[in-house]
Amino acid sequence: MAGTLYLVATPIGNLEDITQRALHALANVDLIACEDTRRTRILLDHYGIKAKLTSYHEHNERERARELGVMLAEGSDVALVSDAGTPGISDPGFRLVQEAIKSGAQIVPLPGPTALVAALIASGLPTDQFFFGGFLPARSTQRRVRLQEARSIPATLIFYETPHRIHAALLDAREILGERQAVVVRELTKIHEEILRGPLSELAQHFDAPDSARGEMVLLIDRHQSSVELTEGDTTVDVAARVAALEAEGLSARDALKRAARELGLSRSEAYRRLTADRVRLKQT
Repeated sequence: MAGTLYLVATPIGNLEDITQRALHALANVDLIACEDTRRTRILLDHYGIKAKLTSYHEHNERERARELGVMLAEGSDVALVSDAGTPGISDPGFRLVQEAIKSGAQIVPLPGPTALVAALIASGLPTDQFFFGGFLPARSTQRRVRLQEARSIPATLIFYETPHRIHAALLDAREILGERQAVVVRELTKIHEEILRGPLSELAQHFDAPDSARGEMVLLIDRHQSSVELTEGDTTVDVAARVAALEAEGLSARDALKRAARELGLSRSEAYRRLTADRVRLKQT
């Protein structure tokens, strides 16, 4: 029989943020695949776990995934961990899952810490819908393209960012997305955990000074301003104005309404209702 692949979430800072189920799996598998054996050994030593480790990172992922797939097919149990958080989330992992599927192994996810979720629930931004874009590109041109692609998404935007790029990322976000409320969360669950909230321009100014940014960061950006709760009158005007602008650009009335609804975070039926109500109101004035 094929073995089992355990996808084990590990602490993103505080070593106490791990489940009993995760510890049991790590203590009983035949092999633990990890990004950095030194980092994982610190966690295992903290809990007195003796285990065999092998490296599994972005530079050897393809080859090592095939090797581990063979082990799984032969009946070995393997745990996959990242340096911190949930494996596969902006970290290597999906190729091993694919190999495990091919081998017929059982795949068991063990949920736990994920930086994007922890940052989101503490941000104060809407949590009903969110879009996770991973790490923003390092180059400004590519980063701006990515932000432009996310501009119309009616959800809280979440990205991972590095300290030396956060200032440039905030400036690009302000220019591409407009002035939106945003949150930068750094050093989650660690001693110097910090949550900074404010408009994109203010956060960019905060990180303008040298050495102002340290630690791993999560950048969260509010959805388009007109998709948050406004008075109904204000929202209908937004719909009508946006539809008119899109029609002026050459879109048909149907396509303009569809796109406006998407940009404003409304269903098409709700956007149509508000557009109709606004036009009736304008005729009566």
